[in-house]
Amino acid sequence: MDDCGCDGYPGTPFDADEAQRDRDRYRADGPDETTRMLLDMIEDGGVSGATVLDVGGGIGAIDHELLSAGASRAVLVEASPASVEAARLEAEAAGLLDRIEIVAGDFVRRADGIDEADIVTLDRVLCCYRAADELVSASAEHARQLYGLVLPRDRWYVRWLIKLDNVRWWLKRSAYRAYAHSNTRIDERVRAAGLTPRSEAFTRYWRVVLYERVGSDAPLPH
Repeated sequence: MDDCGCDGYPGTPFDADEAQRDRDRYRADGPDETTRMLLDMIEDGGVSGATVLDVGGGIGAIDHELLSAGASRAVLVEASPASVEAARLEAEAAGLLDRIEIVAGDFVRRADGIDEADIVTLDRVLCCYRAADELVSASAEHARQLYGLVLPRDRWYVRWLIKLDNVRWWLKRSAYRAYAHSNTRIDERVRAAGLTPRSEAFTRYWRVVLYERVGSDAPLPH
């Protein structure tokens, strides 16, 4: 079993039904609220010509949106087999297979073989990944300019809700677990990779934060 709980073991929340629901929801309503918040932060300075690395990107909503906004290419790394298949179908339907590379597998295990990108995103990925230190360090080092995260907030009620959700998975006899990682520790890991927060926003449950590489004055490619 991999550290994200996406590799097809019984009881995973990342199955074919969930992937189809994600596709239907995206087609009907566009990106989810927090995804849209992250996209707005990224697109604020323009993304024309930029390359994108979307870690744990599901069906590829971030990739589709940033490519539509002017990014040149995207690499989506996804460990859930069902989401990988859904992402391929969605990219094909949108005519984007020539601009999106879809890599199946756990990013931490595949990181050495994946190129850096101007923009790296992890949208609601850390909450599903046990080894957060390794994931953040590996992915942040791949960000040439911008690094965006959506993760659970450091609040007592968020940690309580996640514990309650894990009881539900335990009762279902699923090995999947969700995680409320320390936001302070995440920030420290990102800073150690040479990035600093540029903007952030919150919902009651989620923190949306965009970091930029320290000392990188060069604009995104145009």
